[in-house]
Amino acid sequence: MSKNVHPISKETQPATTSRNLSPFAEMEQMFEQMFSPNWMRSFNRDLPSYGRLAQPFAGKIPRVDVIDRDNEILVRAELPGVDKKDVDISLANNTVTIKGSSKHEEKEEKGDYYRCEISQGAFSRTLTLPADVDTDKAKASFKDGLLELVMPKLQGAQKRNIKVE
Repeated sequence: MSKNVHPISKETQPATTSRNLSPFAEMEQMFEQMFSPNWMRSFNRDLPSYGRLAQPFAGKIPRVDVIDRDNEILVRAELPGVDKKDVDISLANNTVTIKGSSKHEEKEEKGDYYRCEISQGAFSRTLTLPADVDTDKAKASFKDGLLELVMPKLQGAQKRNIKVE
């Protein structure tokens, strides 16, 4: 294999849903795909020293799952390397914002970095929720780098099936 030929990595495709998305939800999905944490990967592969320059931008957006259950909304966020005390969650106007920071205290004093992928710094992610939630009854837990936020739906926002007559 030639030195200039690099194998193509298979990126995971975002989950698709069978329901139609609103134009705003489609736009949000397109932006998330366009600005995924891996968008600078080719620069790092072709220019190894570029990794240090790209570090402030790489890997900062937490990956999330938003699950619409009958009576509640569940949000799971991957926050590896983040301490529980460095996470801030806010709920307002049908959105949830997850903010935090990670720190990497060690700095290599000997030699030059050939590859630098361990990210540090602040992140923020705001998600639109699929239903109105009771912010007073929301609960969050954090274990092994996984944040889980459970938010009960407001009474009028709960799912119900309607029989077609």
